[in-house]
Amino acid sequence: MSEFKYACPVCGQHIKCDSSQSGTVMECPTCFQKIIVPQAPVGEQTLILTGTKAGGERPAPKTQDASPSAPRPTAGISGPIVVILILLGIMVAVGFVYRGTIFKSSTPLAAKDGATNQTNQVHAKRAEPALPAPPSNDTNWMLNLKGAVIPQSTAAGRVEGQDFICERATLQGGLLTMRNGDVSVAINFTGANPQMLSGKTINVVTNAATAARVTLHWKDDDHPLHEIFNNGYALRLHFDEVTNNRISGSIYLCTSDEKESYVAGTFTAEIRKPKPKK
Repeated sequence: MSEFKYACPVCGQHIKCDSSQSGTVMECPTCFQKIIVPQAPVGEQTLILTGTKAGGERPAPKTQDASPSAPRPTAGISGPIVVILILLGIMVAVGFVYRGTIFKSSTPLAAKDGATNQTNQVHAKRAEPALPAPPSNDTNWMLNLKGAVIPQSTAAGRVEGQDFICERATLQGGLLTMRNGDVSVAINFTGANPQMLSGKTINVVTNAATAARVTLHWKDDDHPLHEIFNNGYALRLHFDEVTNNRISGSIYLCTSDEKESYVAGTFTAEIRKPKPKK
């Protein structure tokens, strides 16, 4: 049996398995989606296959009508007069119980229902958990652009062992910076303006003699630290066209530090004016 890799169709996570698992259902370790394993490739694997999301919704359970049945009058007990008196008593009791519903306007109830819905929405938003960054392993950290897969989700990864999810990005004076709190990734293109980068795809392999300078910033016990890479990293960076003083794109970056830092996904950077020269 030979091993091969395939990508999760939901989050792009690479998963390793052997050919005997083709056609079975596995769970993605990142997004926990059920995936049908693709057929193993014939010969040496050159491309990353993509699994199929296991679909299908369970039918909604049938519920029985819980409405109480109307009491059945007992005929023939004490004659027609007794039956009429019983029916009148039931009508009076029902009118007394539901007098508030019958005589009150429905507007306060609607307003109350609206307030309840808004409260439930607020609680639902507060209960949403923070999006975790995917772990760094041999399926998403590779110093080889041949097998690089860029997920169509917000750029995320790990920087010096710390979770990283791009909260904001800027492009200023040729410096692309992606930040998440005290952690950031900066790629310096030495003063290149947005028009020069617009529509371009940049590929950097690990054995390149010179390349754009990459700087990782983070904190360790509240001490600011950084590491600079002038080469020895893998990068695939694509810029879309400039729109409304912003430029979007996608990135795949893996650096050769001991903790195997990497960032992969999409971003939208705010274009800022270059800082004035001193």
